[in-house]
Amino acid sequence: MSETLADIAIPPQFPDHTQLPESDGTFVKNFQEHPQSIIITDSIIQTLQKLHPDGQFCIGQDCGIYWRETEPPEKGTVAPDWFYVPDVPPRLDGKIRRSYVLWREYIPPLIVIELASGNGEEERDKTPLAGLQPGEKPGKFWVYERVIRAPYYAIYEVNSGNLEVYHLVDFSYYKMQPNERGHYPILPLGVELGLWQGSYLNNPDQVWLRWWDNQGNLLLVGKEEAQLERLRTEQQQQRAEQAESKAAKLAAKLRELGINPEDHL
Repeated sequence: MSETLADIAIPPQFPDHTQLPESDGTFVKNFQEHPQSIIITDSIIQTLQKLHPDGQFCIGQDCGIYWRETEPPEKGTVAPDWFYVPDVPPRLDGKIRRSYVLWREYIPPLIVIELASGNGEEERDKTPLAGLQPGEKPGKFWVYERVIRAPYYAIYEVNSGNLEVYHLVDFSYYKMQPNERGHYPILPLGVELGLWQGSYLNNPDQVWLRWWDNQGNLLLVGKEEAQLERLRTEQQQQRAEQAESKAAKLAAKLRELGINPEDHL
C-alpha cells in the first residue's frame, strides 16, 4: 500500500490548530466586511455542496492561515477576509476549526479574498521574508503567492469599488482581465467573481462582491431564493386564475349558443 500525506506522522513540535492562537489581535476594519463575507458565503454554498457531495471543504472568514512556525505564533500567520479550501474536513476530530494550519493539511486555499478598507497597499505588499528584521512580517501578496500559493487571489477595495483578481501561473501571480460581463472566471468552481449593486441585510444600495455562474446568472443568497420562489408561486396562481376566468367566459359563450360544455367533457 502506498503511503499518502495523511499517513505521515507530524513531529510533535509542530503545533496544530488547537495549540495556536485563533486571533492575531486585530479587528474588523469597517462595518461592511461582515455582511460582505456573509453574502460571499451564502451565495456560493450550494455550488460548493454540489462540488463536494461528501461535505469535504471548509470556508474561512477572517480566520488565520498558519504558514510558518514563529515566536510569537501570530507572526507566521495571515488572516484573509474570506477563503475556501477544497477536499478538507470542515471540522478536525469533531472540533470546530480555530485556524487553518498549512503545515498539517498541505492543501492550499483555492481562492483567498481580501476586503481592503484603504487603497489596497497592504494587500499588494510583495515584501519578501528574506532581509526582514526580527518581528517584521512579509507582505500579504508575497505570502499568498510564494508560500501559500493560492491559485486565485482577489483584492476588493471597499471604498473605491475597485476589484483585482490574480491567477497563479508558473509560481507567479498574473493580474486577470475581466470577461465581456466584467467578471473574473474562477474555472475550477465554474463560477465568476464580480461586482453587483443592490441592498443586502440592513445595508442600503451599494456595491458588493458577488458570484455568478459561468453563464452569467447571479448566484442568489437564501433570502433572494425565497423571494424568487414566492414570485414564481404568485405568477403560477395568476396564470391559473386567468385560465379559470377564460374558461368560464368560454363556457358562458357556448351556453349562449345552446351548447352545454359539461356534455363535452
